[in-house]
Amino acid sequence: MSRKQHVVELSEEERQELETFTSKGTHRAEDITRAKILLKADDGLTDSQISEHVGCHTKTVYNARRAYSERGIAAIHRRKPDRDYTPKLDGRGEAHLVALACSEPPEGRSRWTYALLAERLVTLEEIEFDSISEETVRQRLKKRSEAPSL
Repeated sequence: MSRKQHVVELSEEERQELETFTSKGTHRAEDITRAKILLKADDGLTDSQISEHVGCHTKTVYNARRAYSERGIAAIHRRKPDRDYTPKLDGRGEAHLVALACSEPPEGRSRWTYALLAERLVTLEEIEFDSISEETVRQRLKKRSEAPSL
């Protein structure tokens, strides 16, 4: 019989924290499920037993145990808190995008498209990156159109 690769051994404080997490307050269902998985894994149940008790797939149980071995108790939350993300459009770039979208479209066009706006931002070197996606342009313009007028 093979030994589990990612063993969950909770300290008394971690166990108390997880039990409180699953019984009190309002939390995301998937976070509560992962907390219950860790509690059951600490009790020594197999992945298939845990999946039956919690009501999830055995792969979910494996992923929760693996995440716990890598990140500890913070593994009950899916998103890693230390992820590195640099937005492509800062305030200045976003202001330039809005001004560009409000200006006259290029020659031969009746209106601006997201692709044209993205291409123009890159050619005018208003952003630090070599490219910007049409989806980023769309989201930023949508965000601006929903802002209250002053």
